[in-house]
Amino acid sequence: MRRMIPSTQALACFEAAARHESYTRAAQELALTQSAVSRQIIALEEQLGVQLFKRSRHGMVLTAAGHQYSQQVAQWLQGIERGTLDIMAHQGAGGAISIAAVPTFATRWLLPRLPQFLQQHPGVVVHIDVQTRPFAFAERQVDAAIYAGTAEQARQWPGTQAAWLMDELIVPVCSPRLLEGATQRGRGRAYLTVSPQVLAQLPLLQQSTRPDGWRKWFDAAGVQAPHALDGPRYELFSMLAVAAAAGMGVALIPPMLIEDELARGELVVACEQPLTGSRAYYWMTPLATEPLPAQPALQAFASWLKGRAA
Repeated sequence: MRRMIPSTQALACFEAAARHESYTRAAQELALTQSAVSRQIIALEEQLGVQLFKRSRHGMVLTAAGHQYSQQVAQWLQGIERGTLDIMAHQGAGGAISIAAVPTFATRWLLPRLPQFLQQHPGVVVHIDVQTRPFAFAERQVDAAIYAGTAEQARQWPGTQAAWLMDELIVPVCSPRLLEGATQRGRGRAYLTVSPQVLAQLPLLQQSTRPDGWRKWFDAAGVQAPHALDGPRYELFSMLAVAAAAGMGVALIPPMLIEDELARGELVVACEQPLTGSRAYYWMTPLATEPLPAQPALQAFASWLKGRAA
């Protein structure tokens, strides 16, 4: 039975024409004539039985079906191009994998450790894509994802299976300058941590995706904090780290995401009371409807990642 797969030439012509909304500009990009592009798109429409473009006073305009199809085609062609470049670059050896990860974890924890993996597996290329929310693997050209969330959220990600990597431990951190005004430091001594009661009087920095973070921390410490919900809100841990280092307030951040700031003394632990939240990091892979061929590069990366997380 003949598979319903259009020619790559027709798809390339359609994608370029859809992106420019112009047959002329698509022809210039692809080094073809305008009539050649037009013929390829007409043939594609006949194969699909769907009109992809309609003519207007301003030229060719995508139909609703054409707009939807153009987004899918762009992803398909991008995946084909990336796979082709990967196999050309490595002559079929090693392999390339694509991993999605939450942004701060990717930049602060994963990337600094990635050279260790590449030293052990020099023929493997690791592409990192930033994703903060669940997505459809088939639409993202991603092999696996590192997801931060609760166990329930990980289980509810459709079409995936989750493997726990590590729990998220959070501590209050701030700049030494801010802590200097809250505690006395002896001559030649490091900054002293403060009690939760003292911390409740300092300006607090909030994370917009976890608006109740400080309330949970003070509840765990058994301290009344009327201003636990006050303070500016930032979406990412990396933004909180910059704001805290600038002396704007105290932030709740996992130490593993601010290793450099702690080492340089830009941030210090304000209170030694940690909070083990309900969130953790999970290794997410798509559920296969049928057995897939082994991916040695992906298996090697997963094994290395779980070892580092442990």
